[in-house]
Amino acid sequence: MRTSLLILNLLFTTVFMAQIDKELPFYELPHNPEIYTAGTLAARTIDGLGFRFYWATQGLRNEDLSHKASASGRTSAETIPHIYGLSKFIRNSILVDNKDENKTELSFKEQRKQTLLNLKLVSDVLRDTKTPYNLENSEIPFWNIINGPIEDALWHCGQIVMLRRASGNPFNSDVNLFRGSLKK
Repeated sequence: MRTSLLILNLLFTTVFMAQIDKELPFYELPHNPEIYTAGTLAARTIDGLGFRFYWATQGLRNEDLSHKASASGRTSAETIPHIYGLSKFIRNSILVDNKDENKTELSFKEQRKQTLLNLKLVSDVLRDTKTPYNLENSEIPFWNIINGPIEDALWHCGQIVMLRRASGNPFNSDVNLFRGSLKK
């Protein structure tokens, strides 16, 4: 009886957490923009980062967060705050108002959520074709935002995937990175 209750509790928690995470941005990529512009292309780059970060961090366990590949390496728990910081940099470089000025320490779940929300805000601004964002007017040259924080965050998403695989919790094989959705 006790084992049955434990299994039911575990199933309920898993289903409940999956529903919450589905409400976060980048569970799947948004629909393709109807037109190609510099802004829609830049937005899609952010979307790809958000999608990869979502799935790289989805379902991480405490043992995944604390796993190190070597004594001098970083854990995922040490890498995720860096990605959050990169998302803040991207957001604060693109958005004129509504900057992420949080200075308080956040839990893993809060950092994950805020990273995804930061990327979603930036993507939405860049994707807007009614009032297009002029990439040449960003606080920092947009080329540097691409090869700096965007590519750095992508690099670190790959590290998280590698670390979670090494700790026994591989990347979800139902994720289709090419299509930006779960395999059907």
